[in-house]
Amino acid sequence: MRVIPKTMTGALLPGNSTVTFKTFRVPAPGERQVLVAMKASSICGSDIRAIYREHLGKGPEAYQGVIAGHEPCGQIVQVGPGCRERKAGDRVIIYHISGCGCCPDCQHGYQISCTSAAHRKAYGWQRDGGHAPYLLAQEEDCVPLPEPLTYVDGAFMACGFGTVWECLTRMQVSGRDRLLVVGLGPVGLAAAQLGRMLGVAEVIGVDVAPGRLAFARKLRDAPGVRLIDHVLPFDDAAPAAIQAITAGVGCETSIDCSGVGAARLLALKGTRQWGRCGFVGEGGKVEFDVSPFLIHKQITLFGSWVTSVKHLSDLAEQLARRNVHPEATGGPQLPLAKAALAYDLANKGQTGKVCIVF
Repeated sequence: MRVIPKTMTGALLPGNSTVTFKTFRVPAPGERQVLVAMKASSICGSDIRAIYREHLGKGPEAYQGVIAGHEPCGQIVQVGPGCRERKAGDRVIIYHISGCGCCPDCQHGYQISCTSAAHRKAYGWQRDGGHAPYLLAQEEDCVPLPEPLTYVDGAFMACGFGTVWECLTRMQVSGRDRLLVVGLGPVGLAAAQLGRMLGVAEVIGVDVAPGRLAFARKLRDAPGVRLIDHVLPFDDAAPAAIQAITAGVGCETSIDCSGVGAARLLALKGTRQWGRCGFVGEGGKVEFDVSPFLIHKQITLFGSWVTSVKHLSDLAEQLARRNVHPEATGGPQLPLAKAALAYDLANKGQTGKVCIVF
């Protein structure tokens, strides 16, 4: 029988590009709640943008001084009264938003867009997240993590991979397509890996950061990986390079994972006539001449925000069935005691996704 301590250390983000630690009581699960022993808790670009550097968010993006980490994965060690499906010993991914359960979006599993200001709470933003040894979660927020997936695989899926999966499946990406990925950070690498899993014929990746380009080339050249076929610098020559690779027609599908206006425009420019383009990168603006880049090319433009609980479960099933591991796109894995270093590396953005492991 597992002995659960009374207290634990958790990491918080004061908003000045630092990490602080505080002692917390280990919570006991209440009605339809579970206590999860953390195994992996990765760092998302949204954490860096809206919390780590400074507290930018208001409303649903407001950080309320809780334990950080909104990409948690672990093993259930206690269940509260009324739990119907989850039990001690279950390996679970935590869907990173807990909603009201009653609004139309929650009823479809999209707690990300829950309309209840009183009940919508994000793990690591408004309720305690994964940067501590234990996390208290709602049973309905727990998605089973099947073998042979690792806990780091699960943490990566909790937000970033789920976000990409939603967009790619909405665009019906398949073996008919070439895929252009603009922005080769953790989300862009997720897009490349999942696009490959969906059978795309070719993946073209573009980024401006030397470190990210080097990391993407490393994944491109790794034996047996074949994550990306072409890695291009984001410069004035990029549009012509994409056209040259695609015999002058562009890619059937494209996805912007950067949130940068010029990059979004490149995604549109690199999309073939009658193609599909998705925007998942948060923040920023884009301005373009609508007629030549969207209307006359008859492009379908998708805006996509995270995924649903059901679709996250579908993703886990597909990855396990095909033995595909998101962890392969990751960077440093560090213990909780080195959370400050983990956030510093994530903030610099020159490597794969950074993860805190337990």
